Amino acid sequence: MSEKVFNTLFLCSANSVRSIMAEVVLNRLGRGRFRAFSAGIRPRGELHPIAILALQAMGDDLTGLRSKSWEEFTAPDAAQMDFIITLCDESAGEACLTLPGQPLTAHWEFPDPAAFEGTDEEKLKAFEHVEALIARRIRLMLELSPEKLDHLAIHRLEKVGP
Repeated sequence: MSEKVFNTLFLCSANSVRSIMAEVVLNRLGRGRFRAFSAGIRPRGELHPIAILALQAMGDDLTGLRSKSWEEFTAPDAAQMDFIITLCDESAGEACLTLPGQPLTAHWEFPDPAAFEGTDEEKLKAFEHVEALIARRIRLMLELSPEKLDHLAIHRLEKVGP
């Protein structure tokens, strides 16, 4: 019997930095137990150039990454999410979190490195710092056993009611 793969959607306002970083990091660290996606409330339509540099510095493959709207995940043929994790206060307050399947939701607030002002080198360090914070939080999530993750999802569905 194969282990369940948990689909996880990371949401942020523009889907150009934090949610993209989280998608890449979870796909890298999740070792096939997780399949990560990202989206934005109002997607910028492009990845932030410094986010690209920070992810490339970690050796990540960025092929196919793009800034996209959360609405893509409401389509009938979209992957059903097990978890939705918002990464900024703006996305946490949106009503879009009602996606098919009643996924478990969480909010992880991280500073927006795109708002950092400084030299190019200082900006890159700010992006790398946020990426490290995201990776630390994801590693903690990955320490949960598949049984505990399944229990979390089941517990959420039981609370929804008949």
